[in-house]
Amino acid sequence: MTTATLYLVPTPLDHGCDSLTPLDQVLPLGTIEAAASLAHWIGENAKSTRAFLKRVADVAPLALPIQAQQITELPHAAHKKGDHAGSSGAQFDARALLAPALQGHDIGLISEAGMPAVADPGSSVVRAAHELNLRVVPLVGPVSILLALAASGLNGQRFAFAGYLPQDQAARVQQLKQLEARALQTGETQLFIETPYRNAALMQSMLASLSATTRLTACSGVTLPQASIVTRTIAQWRKPSALASWHARLPAVYAIGV
Repeated sequence: MTTATLYLVPTPLDHGCDSLTPLDQVLPLGTIEAAASLAHWIGENAKSTRAFLKRVADVAPLALPIQAQQITELPHAAHKKGDHAGSSGAQFDARALLAPALQGHDIGLISEAGMPAVADPGSSVVRAAHELNLRVVPLVGPVSILLALAASGLNGQRFAFAGYLPQDQAARVQQLKQLEARALQTGETQLFIETPYRNAALMQSMLASLSATTRLTACSGVTLPQASIVTRTIAQWRKPSALASWHARLPAVYAIGV
């Protein structure tokens, strides 16, 4: 049995943003030092992984220069279409990506923002690590959906995450109504995310289709200096002044509940 470890390495939530949060403000020193000790990586994108390692190197010395780090990208299908099909389809077999671990090398799994395999690709790699009897260690760092939930004031005892909603307007409205119905019937907070360029369309869909008394949390740019976390009823959100402090161009997490 190999003693190699797969480390789940969280990254800051400022990917693609104009300003970067200092690394030591959002990641514990232990996480930064663990990342610095690795020389083998699996990630969404090699360029963004190198950018993260450059930030790590400003805090802790790297085991190898960035140019010598071994970075393997997740295949496009796993990266863009999801790597955990469940019972509905074939799952991506990531065991080949973990070949260095079978030779005794620890590996870091990384996504472009937040915790890998949570609202991001990577679950196939973690599943493969368990199948290969590798040690799996999640490191401490930001998870946007949990930060948003904690700051929402909505039910933190029962909640569900729906990922991205459909791009098609009619399908998006239909799912919003289904999520709202579940929140009202069960008290379970419903969380979902959106990319910055579709935030405005999603907000308009929510304001047009959800009930006036439903509570909506819009959590934009969490951990960034310009972060905005606001919970209002839909009726309150519909007032012209309500959107003044909402940053439509930042990564966002939304929650609806009672």
